[in-house]
Amino acid sequence: MKHLLITWWLGYIWSHAVVEFEKAGYQTVIVDNLSNSKLEILSRIEKILWYKPKFYKIDLSDKENLEQVFQENNFDGIIHFAWLKAVWESCIKPIMYFQNNITWSLNLFELMNKYWVKNIIFSSSATVYDLGITDDLSEDYQKIENDLFEVVNWDVILKRGLKETDLTWNTTNPYWRTKYLLEEILKDLAKFADFNVIALRYFNPIWAHPSWFLWEDPNWIPNNLMPYIMKVLKWELKEVKVFWWNYPTKDWTWVRDYIDIIDLIDWHIKGLKKILKEITEDWSEDCQKKYWKYEVYNLWVWKWLSVLEIIKLVEEVSWKKVPYKIVERRSWDLATVWCNSEKANKILNWKANNELSWAIKRLLKFNWLLW
Repeated sequence: MKHLLITWWLGYIWSHAVVEFEKAGYQTVIVDNLSNSKLEILSRIEKILWYKPKFYKIDLSDKENLEQVFQENNFDGIIHFAWLKAVWESCIKPIMYFQNNITWSLNLFELMNKYWVKNIIFSSSATVYDLGITDDLSEDYQKIENDLFEVVNWDVILKRGLKETDLTWNTTNPYWRTKYLLEEILKDLAKFADFNVIALRYFNPIWAHPSWFLWEDPNWIPNNLMPYIMKVLKWELKEVKVFWWNYPTKDWTWVRDYIDIIDLIDWHIKGLKKILKEITEDWSEDCQKKYWKYEVYNLWVWKWLSVLEIIKLVEEVSWKKVPYKIVERRSWDLATVWCNSEKANKILNWKANNELSWAIKRLLKFNWLLW
């Protein structure tokens, strides 16, 4: 049986994944500082699996205790998700984000290298791509973004989308920058320290586990749209804030893609099987050198919906009105981001199976908003 170290595994997305990894035959060890998660999730996991995975309450900044975890366990691979991830907060506290996401990750990488644990799945983001956008909300900014939208029209998007070989770097906020920098660090570790790396780029998971024991319930005001809508429907928040300001989209609100958590977890399991050589295909030709292994994959389900379209879809599924308020656009928000997932489809044999409306219906049921 393969042994995995999972960082920040009691978060609401990845608590789903620990269940699925265990069911797939992997033994997981969880490291989490419980900064935005709850220890009771371990009990929920136990109700599904009939046992509790091994858990350490440790922050990645605590290198001494983190090393003890490596000494007590023989890991075959690492699944790394431990970071701060609120875009707005990263703009207010950029140093904290660089320290937490970059510096503390280096502690993990150092111990991986020391104890010869060379396999890692890294949760990246499609926000690392360079879309040629600045964070200047001036007339020049509007012209740049409108020109981009005219050049890359919907027909081109549907035919191509951003590919893994496209440029990265020009991100618009510190959180997204940390994703880019970690990709670059891991790329060098693959080249110079014999790491085997798969970086997975995706957006906006929607989750509630079919067991009825796991769902998303953030400790604080949610950073993502769907949990925010759920709290509004439960009268925990007054209204959804819809950021609007001349986005070059069909209804002037930004457009994103959404993916069901079950599809997302399936992708991580397939990536892990490949990195542990349980999938027999060779690493793709996109690897820059034959003597080091670093792969990146887009995860995209080809369903672009604006904020207002998501709100409308939730209303149709739930038969409930979602109150919202139009507010001024934030400087770090991009109008649209789109990717091409052909590589994941081809090499990992991955595809999304669950419809967005079905995922929303399941999420509503888990929040007792739909019977």
